[in-house]
Amino acid sequence: MRRNPEPVSPDRPTDGMIEAVARGLIDRTLPKADWTHAAHFAAALWLLRHDDAYGRMPGLIRAYNAATGTPNTDAGGYHETITLASLRAARACLAARTEAEPDVSLADCLNALLAGPCGRSDWLLAYWSRELLFSPAARRAWVEPDIQPLPY
Repeated sequence: MRRNPEPVSPDRPTDGMIEAVARGLIDRTLPKADWTHAAHFAAALWLLRHDDAYGRMPGLIRAYNAATGTPNTDAGGYHETITLASLRAARACLAARTEAEPDVSLADCLNALLAGPCGRSDWLLAYWSRELLFSPAARRAWVEPDIQPLPY
């Protein structure tokens, strides 16, 4: 049995921690308490670099939620709009940092994401009204922002 990874710390993430979080999501062994805002971005960055993030992340989150007792409903669990917006933010950060430094670490990218607006769990409310973002429609499928377009 695999040892539980250290939780991703916004203070000092490492590439090893990021990989452990992603693999814990994939194999559904990540402790539920470690599935934090930072961990979502950590897994997204790892999947963007090593796998098909857009194709796999939705199913991985749904399966992880089910395995940890979080129902995927119109009121909780998996959220398509938040997932896709977060993947777009992570992809843009990774692309910009990779362009400047081709071998940039995922930890550096995660630090950059968490140091900016995406570090706040409510960052999407600059683009979506609360009512639209947390609607059943936005949970089920991508819904365009109603306040301003995403910058990525």
